[in-house]
Amino acid sequence: MDQFGETVKEFGKNSLRLVKRCQKPDRKEFTKVAKLTGIGFLAVGLIGFVVKVIFIPINQIIIGTTSSS
Repeated sequence: MDQFGETVKEFGKNSLRLVKRCQKPDRKEFTKVAKLTGIGFLAVGLIGFVVKVIFIPINQIIIGTTSSS
């Protein structure tokens, strides 16, 4: 149990040291990250939309032929 307490203390010290060394991004860096994140969201959404548009008719054909058999 004592070893667990030491591990937790060490983790806390390391975490505090990391937070102290970190710095906030400036406006330019934040804007760049926000734009890239938005582009990523749009890309994933567009890919999902295209996959859905392609596979809905295919699924209808498969279900349509299966149910009429």
